Amino acid sequence: MEQGFELLFARGEARRGRFTTVHGVVETPAFMNVATAGAIKGGLSAYDLKEIGCQVQLCNTYHLHVRPGDELVRALGGLHRFTGFDGPILTDSGGFQVFSLAKLRQIREEGVYFNSHVDGRKIFMGPEESMRIQSNLGSTIAMAFDECMQNPAEYAYAENSCARTTRWLERCKTELERLNRQPGTVNPRQMLFGINQGSVYDDLRVRHMREIAELDLDGYAVGGLAVGEPKEDMYRIISAVTPYMPSCKPRYLMGVGTPGNILEGVRRGIDLFDCVMPSRNARHGQLFTKNGILNIHNEKYKADRSPIDETCGCPTCRRHSRAYIRHLFKAGEMLAMRLCVMHNLWFYNTLLKEIRDALEADTFEAYFAEYADVLDRRI
Repeated sequence: MEQGFELLFARGEARRGRFTTVHGVVETPAFMNVATAGAIKGGLSAYDLKEIGCQVQLCNTYHLHVRPGDELVRALGGLHRFTGFDGPILTDSGGFQVFSLAKLRQIREEGVYFNSHVDGRKIFMGPEESMRIQSNLGSTIAMAFDECMQNPAEYAYAENSCARTTRWLERCKTELERLNRQPGTVNPRQMLFGINQGSVYDDLRVRHMREIAELDLDGYAVGGLAVGEPKEDMYRIISAVTPYMPSCKPRYLMGVGTPGNILEGVRRGIDLFDCVMPSRNARHGQLFTKNGILNIHNEKYKADRSPIDETCGCPTCRRHSRAYIRHLFKAGEMLAMRLCVMHNLWFYNTLLKEIRDALEADTFEAYFAEYADVLDRRI
């Protein structure tokens, strides 16, 4: 199977594509379900992901390196055998976690020195280390190790950080190519995505994207967004960057976001999305529906026989009422979180399928107009 991305057609800037990998085909636009430590928080297994329409599982390099250890995962056959998921798996490089979780860290040209948030032990991670860990995990797609800046960052710092991220990316590419040639490598066809940075500065974003596009990687991501900046800034940056992202490679918007964010991202030419929001919100009873966001804790649902969403075909909506799910939360039953996470992830995966269908039918603009302002509102 030859790996690569095929742009089937475009509707304005919105794209309908097909991404072929050694572990299967991804129809794009697509949402990648976040299984940070090898499982969806809320009690969903890799086998549940198939039932809810998940195409790609996303796991995290840093968390799996700290626990149970990437060497152990390698010894057990890699992430696919370890988790039981047989589709494409993307591993985040660990860069975001290093910068967000580590209380004490030192950024140097060689990489980052920091203390584990689990047991405090000293860890060093740089481009080569991130690639070795991801090679041990055997994911389908490895993400490059980058510097994640706070938003907003000073212009001079952001400029220097972009240059460092480019140098690190070159080292990532060299090291992964070496690892893929080694005998006994878990996935010798592991792909590499580079990450665009530049804070909220359009000129830095464009310059950095043009630089990393020259490295001819398997895909490109826009990072460092959805970290507190106004959504208008995020949309402006996406619009500025996507014209400089290779049209023949998948485009990934990292950590985004709400259903409305996804519709706006697709409209601006993004192919892949991931976010912890659907599973995290579900664990607190915040449920996505075609009419907006529902809080199942509300008293008005105490005796409500309706499913979460009348239009939803997920296992939860087919079998259970709002009243029962609210009761489970009030009773402190873990089943409440499992049922709600299943619903929200089904909603997200179905949303992306409906977007693909609308692109194929040339009705995406009408779909966008109907739902862009509705799906994120609270009801």
